[in-house]
Amino acid sequence: MNLLFSWPRAARGATALALVLGAAAPSLARTPSTFLDSIAGLRSAQPTGFVHCPQFFVGGKPPPVPRRTQQRQLCYEAFAVLHSGETRTPVYVAQRLNRQVLEGADEKRSNKFFADARLPRGERAELDDYKRSGYSRGHMAPAADMSTPTAMAQSFSLANMVPQDPRQNGGPWARIEQDTRRYVLRARGDVYVITGPVFTAESPAIGASKVRVPAYLFKLVYDASTQRAWAHWQANREGERAGPPISYQELVKRTGVEFLPQVEPQH
Repeated sequence: MNLLFSWPRAARGATALALVLGAAAPSLARTPSTFLDSIAGLRSAQPTGFVHCPQFFVGGKPPPVPRRTQQRQLCYEAFAVLHSGETRTPVYVAQRLNRQVLEGADEKRSNKFFADARLPRGERAELDDYKRSGYSRGHMAPAADMSTPTAMAQSFSLANMVPQDPRQNGGPWARIEQDTRRYVLRARGDVYVITGPVFTAESPAIGASKVRVPAYLFKLVYDASTQRAWAHWQANREGERAGPPISYQELVKRTGVEFLPQVEPQH
């Protein structure tokens, strides 16, 4: 398939929010304090390495992806992001879900997207990059998985987004996310989910920041109780359907990355 899996080379209030977003934000006076507090908290969260959020990885060990320049590890309350400053997107986003987490996931969507100021301006997507691009800001860790106001607010970081075809995002990809949640609600314990983009050499870019548009998206699901793993694989385009998942071994073949090297997933 000749894919390029692009592993790339605290104060509070309106003033704090403007600093974090890196630009003036509209209607700051009406911005809920929970959002202000959670985003301001990201600015003071130093250091940001995965050593501070090992709970999102099987055995506490992140996938051994090839190192490239401008890769940064970001911890959030409910997920972890390996971010690429080359593509201005995640390399992958990792979550640990279980029934207790999802039973509490009834938070109202914040819908307040922001550029994470922990990333240098030259390595991150900005809100203007998506405007009039024809692509939606597609969550890798879904907002519907978030069980606290802070987690919900943080899920709208552009570091958790890729440019996604809006029909694929709201159609088959949304069904894949829903099916994953349904599985987690039935599972006996923790389910680890890794979601990310895959690029080809021809992948276009949007905006002044040149945010790369993935050709494909994947979602790996690993049930720690049964040691079963599978993956969903979708082209990022209109007309896709939510078909059957592929095997973990097939995902490794397509991406060249052994996402679960410390375990032997069952078929």
